[in-house]
Amino acid sequence: MTHASGHRDQPQVAVLDYGSQYTQLIARRLRELGVFSEITPFSRARELLGRDDVRGIVLSGGPSSVDDPGAPDLDAELLAAGKPLLGICYGMQLLCRRLGGAIEASDKREYGPAQIERLARDPLFEGTPDAQPVWMSHGDRVARLPAGFVALARSQSIPYAAAGDPDRRIYAVQFHPEVVHTEHGLTLLRNFARGVCGIEGDWSAAHFVAESVAEIRERVGGGQVLCGVSGGVDSTVVASLIDHAIGERLHTVFVDNGLLRLGEADEVERNLNAFLHRPVRRIDARNRFLSALRGVEEPERKRKIIGGTFIDVFKEATRDLGEVAFLAQGTLYPDRIESVSINGPSHVIKSHHNVGGLPAELGFELVEPLRDLFKDEVRAVGRSLGIPGSLLMRHPFPGPGLGVRILGEVSPEKIELLQRADHIFIQELRDSGQYERIWQAGAVLLPVRTVGVMGDQRTYEAVVALRAVTSLDGMTADWARIPDDVLARVSNRIINEVHGINRVVYDISSKPPSTIEWE
Repeated sequence: MTHASGHRDQPQVAVLDYGSQYTQLIARRLRELGVFSEITPFSRARELLGRDDVRGIVLSGGPSSVDDPGAPDLDAELLAAGKPLLGICYGMQLLCRRLGGAIEASDKREYGPAQIERLARDPLFEGTPDAQPVWMSHGDRVARLPAGFVALARSQSIPYAAAGDPDRRIYAVQFHPEVVHTEHGLTLLRNFARGVCGIEGDWSAAHFVAESVAEIRERVGGGQVLCGVSGGVDSTVVASLIDHAIGERLHTVFVDNGLLRLGEADEVERNLNAFLHRPVRRIDARNRFLSALRGVEEPERKRKIIGGTFIDVFKEATRDLGEVAFLAQGTLYPDRIESVSINGPSHVIKSHHNVGGLPAELGFELVEPLRDLFKDEVRAVGRSLGIPGSLLMRHPFPGPGLGVRILGEVSPEKIELLQRADHIFIQELRDSGQYERIWQAGAVLLPVRTVGVMGDQRTYEAVVALRAVTSLDGMTADWARIPDDVLARVSNRIINEVHGINRVVYDISSKPPSTIEWE
């Protein structure tokens, strides 16, 4: 990814991505410490050279072996640049190999919890005990350290669980300090960022708001900005942030596509109007979307129709706004990361990933103030802006809405069934205190009917699947362990109150291999 940050003056620790499943977590943990951090594919490491804001670099783990043909490498110029370096897992092996050490395949692959023992006093392990639990995930190991390196820790399986060359400010650990299972991992990352790299750690949501408001004002000048809002966390925070920057020169448009939750359109309009300087413009396009979807069953076609119709409606709705040069979007940092592979640009992007993402041919210049933030940071920014917690803690909702939660053809009757069932599910999660423990939840209307018995009557009606997951960022997720009594209440209420549904099932699959949405 190109460096698109508006935070060039903010001291940071950059993370080089070598393909680890934990790469995002490294950046997140650093930010938790108040240290700004961005991710760069290893293939574009040279972009970090000469950058005064980059005070240190972390090399992530990865699935390769360092001596494999075509294995991800380390630019020699980066080694010579003199910036502090921390190699994690594959990053450790790569650093040691390129500096003259030796790597070997371990006779015992090590995955999961392990104990390490400190061997030396060093700034990297300052404030941690001599023996501590860590999380390992490796097959290869360092067999010989490079010249100038000293062993800092060992485990029962490997002699060099951590090593470093303090004079050159180069450190390496075989375990993963970024995962919660490494008990003192956050302390280690703090020691690297603050003690070794010299970063104070003052990056915060409030700091971001002040910086972004100034940046938006400078970028937009006296111009006007258009923002499509959905009522979700991202677009709400974007609208509020830009509203703080330019007030009534922000135009917000809300397209009601008829695929929202029960009563959601009215709720979105009411909530946004409560804190924006200019009223939200609401476009009722329900009939247009439903007409376009009539007879369509294939999921990909549905997504494209919904996205295309949204763009058409949005274009028509904004023709009379006059000289609006800028378009605001709620692009987040994971959106940018997911669209870039470690070897360069990736072409695999979900077609419905951001259905409000408008094409370049509309002629607007993009303003994406949240492009460097993770979801939890967006919520922190929202709190700094005074947005109510009830809005900030809303679960993510797919751009195509209920269009991808009704399997098969979408119809007004199916929408009504699903809205009512979904409303009961979300209401019971809120009432039981489960809602904020869950990353995302919703009901899915299945394209099957089953036999049931109600009173003395046999029924043949629809099936609803309940889906609820826990997650940090939506990239991986586990099914939520909702208490049995809550699920029982939800099922009982749906079957008794929503005529046309006689069976409720609960989805207990995780991501991966399943996805959060069914379509």
